[in-house]
Amino acid sequence: MSDTPIIDVVIPVYNAPELTRRCIDSVVTHLNPSIRTIHIQDDASAEETRAMLGSLPYPQVQVFHAPVNQGFGKSVNDAVSRSDAELVLVLNSDLEINSNFLPLLCAALTADPRLAVISPSETAMPQEKINRYQRQPGGYLTTYRFRGYGFLIRRSVFQTLGGFDPQFGRGYYEDTDLGRRLDQQGWRMGLHPEAMVQHKTGASFGRGKAYRELVNRNRNLYFSRYPLARQNVLVVSGMAVPVELTDAIEQVMRQGGRLHWLTPARLAKLSCLQMLNSELSLRGLLKILLRGWSREDKRITAIWLLPPVALWARILLTVFGRLRGLAIRRWQ
Repeated sequence: MSDTPIIDVVIPVYNAPELTRRCIDSVVTHLNPSIRTIHIQDDASAEETRAMLGSLPYPQVQVFHAPVNQGFGKSVNDAVSRSDAELVLVLNSDLEINSNFLPLLCAALTADPRLAVISPSETAMPQEKINRYQRQPGGYLTTYRFRGYGFLIRRSVFQTLGGFDPQFGRGYYEDTDLGRRLDQQGWRMGLHPEAMVQHKTGASFGRGKAYRELVNRNRNLYFSRYPLARQNVLVVSGMAVPVELTDAIEQVMRQGGRLHWLTPARLAKLSCLQMLNSELSLRGLLKILLRGWSREDKRITAIWLLPPVALWARILLTVFGRLRGLAIRRWQ
């Protein structure tokens, strides 16, 4: 990647004219020194949004009006196909930019040639939380679960993989699906904790019945493709970690699963954002075991035990595992 890469911005739009205008204004205000063209992909919005887009005074903005509502993934794919930039910054229209975070993201992509995509953080991460994760070249944190609210991606990689899968329709899980495909091709994904955006979720879809049906449909489609992503492994151990366990944990993460790790004291460093660690306690253990009764994909699917583990914890986990028919793996 060159020292000063060409960056285009893609913003898919569907209604929500006030939030969309705020997003576009903030992009021009804060990112203008680092970007070339802003591609607005209007997904057959109502007249109020079309009129707002037509009144934009920015020469770097190009607006394309799709004749029908294609959905988030297809809209992004179409807009990216009109760019020839080295990097593309894709932003939800309900984001607001408060600073130029692009130099931070570009530095990470330059430092790690296998990093395909990097996102800013939706919220300010406390320094204590940031310090718990291993920093990668360029200062980013590893993630195995890509979220598409805002991201800077190598355009050639996005195009080679075919972009977002249009089978996910209006949206949800098309970004997680792309993340699985990136990982399968040996690419890395990251989040930069010092780069931040404000995100007002659900501006276009809302949170009603149609939203829930869409999420359920696409969640089922995603897990039908990647059944191992349903893994929610509970690990209870001492502080010493054998290499075999580290390798097994990495495999769960790379398959899209999650890990809940309980130890006598909190571990100093965690390898990725999907790895959760806290001190072993009865309350904390029960909270994890009982989570997800209303959603199968959030339930614990396996238990790993590494000595030394307190007797009360071993008894509780053995009983719970038998009642739920879970595999209990005992490491030495």
